[in-house]
Amino acid sequence: MSSVRLPPFEPDLARASTLPAFAYTDPDVFAAERARIFARTWQPVGRLEDVAAPGTFATAEIDGKPIVITRDANAELRAFYNVCRHRAGPVAAGKGARRSLTCRYHGWTYGLDGALLKTPELGDAVGFDRACNGLRPVRVDTFGPFVFACLDDGVAPLASVLGAIPRETEDLRLASMRFAARKDYAIACNWKVYVDNFLEGYHLPTVHPGLYQVLDYGAYRVETERLYSKQVSPLRGSTGTADAGEALYYWVFPNWMLNVYPDNMSLNVVLPVAPDRCVTVFEWYRHRLEERDAIAATIAFSDGIQDEDIAICEAVQRGLASGSYEQGRFSVARENGVHHFQGLVHAHLTNER
Repeated sequence: MSSVRLPPFEPDLARASTLPAFAYTDPDVFAAERARIFARTWQPVGRLEDVAAPGTFATAEIDGKPIVITRDANAELRAFYNVCRHRAGPVAAGKGARRSLTCRYHGWTYGLDGALLKTPELGDAVGFDRACNGLRPVRVDTFGPFVFACLDDGVAPLASVLGAIPRETEDLRLASMRFAARKDYAIACNWKVYVDNFLEGYHLPTVHPGLYQVLDYGAYRVETERLYSKQVSPLRGSTGTADAGEALYYWVFPNWMLNVYPDNMSLNVVLPVAPDRCVTVFEWYRHRLEERDAIAATIAFSDGIQDEDIAICEAVQRGLASGSYEQGRFSVARENGVHHFQGLVHAHLTNER
């Protein structure tokens, strides 16, 4: 796919303008993003607990492309395209425990290591080499309780992308947190509108009055790294002072976020659906799942914030499509994270690699 025509992106925040409106509405830009961004980045595809034991598997997708994650008999974590090498049928569905994976179309069977084991009634297919027709592998790795996969062999390892995040969250024992709940939100906006909104606290006083009371807005800051950014804010205690710990809001290019609090965390993944539609997946994790009241309160509070974000993001999408808006300017004090994200999008869309 050829590069997308976008106006130059200014690296100096004080002089920069935002991505143009058409970048949020044009089907060609959306198609380019799928090919040049989502097919070339590490994506969260599952929970480690689902494939913790040898002989387990779980299915997932990366931008509509089916994959299956396995833990083989030697306890090695693997991932493959969930596509039979015979006629492209699926070899797995859902998740569970099995010794092998069998295509639902014609019964071809593969080991959890991807090797082709059975080809019913294939006959004397000239030149067919079973050893060369195993499932096509996909890169896979883990961080905390999550499994990640990447379709592009040329992309840097996940550890390189995450940078200092594992070290900075080490004391919080993320890997030992357990899945508590999940909710999916269908939103009538471009995926970048939602990410833009996540990456700044500028809208807290007007859009999130409840959250504004919990966070110390004056001390709110955004720190950017090569492929991620971190929003940091002290949490206010019952006295109204910033004495209740710290909230960390990580965003990793292009589309996933980790919201870390002293006693819980949530993973958000923004999935592109169409130029003007996305789905945001929320998953909540805690160390102690028996704390049901606390879990329910956390989800209820998050739900309220999400409702506020959805309303403003959908309104922004309508504004971008109105024909009255072309580009805007960044708040130098508050929108360095948005500028950082938009610069990465611009680079991926306009560079050949």
